[in-house]
Amino acid sequence: MIVIPAIDLLDGKAVRLHQGKYDEVTVFHDDPPRLAAELAARVRRLHVVDLEGARRGALAQEGLVREVVAAFSAGGGEVQVGGGVRTREHVEGYLAAGARWVVLGTAAVRTPELVREIARAHPDTVIIAVDAKDGLVATDGWLEVSTKRADALVRELADAPLGGVLYTDIARDGTGVGPNVEATIELSRGAPFPVIASGGVGNADHIRELAARGAYAAIVGRALYDGRLSLDDALLAAQTTARP
Repeated sequence: MIVIPAIDLLDGKAVRLHQGKYDEVTVFHDDPPRLAAELAARVRRLHVVDLEGARRGALAQEGLVREVVAAFSAGGGEVQVGGGVRTREHVEGYLAAGARWVVLGTAAVRTPELVREIARAHPDTVIIAVDAKDGLVATDGWLEVSTKRADALVRELADAPLGGVLYTDIARDGTGVGPNVEATIELSRGAPFPVIASGGVGNADHIRELAARGAYAAIVGRALYDGRLSLDDALLAAQTTARP
């Protein structure tokens, strides 16, 4: 299983939110490009989110995102970028800047045909973010909740050549209580593309459980930065063999 560290950007810093709440922010690093360069020596994939862009519904820290992508890519790694991405121009701009994947969340709910169009123009580069609150997909930086169920959104876009699905249980995000393993695995059974688990990873046992259940990848954020989970332990746990 792949371990993907997350760098969430707000006010020019690397932060983590608690359950997606913008008034519960913890700053973990003042120099995100430097953090990305340090991680590039350890892992091959990075998750980067422009939190201000997600909240505004438009790119807000594009310059900083590009710096982070460049710093990580210089070490040979690949980056997935999201937050405020709403148009084909946004996607193509980040791809041109060196991102390997671009994450679309709100756009997947509101303009699925646009997502299909972009995915067909750039196969295997678009990841849809399925951020769920009580099973319903949240949008606009998790500030709004749609009427679309997570599994229904994945089925709706199953015909597009996506690069994957990023599934987050918002109630668990930033809490360290563990990811929603059952929902992640259930979603992956019906998806023709990889499903990435996100939200709630707090220790190595959480990584082992995901790996043992056959999860493709897991994003880890707060637990890495507050010291509850070392990157070495996360990578070792990810080597757990999936149960038949």
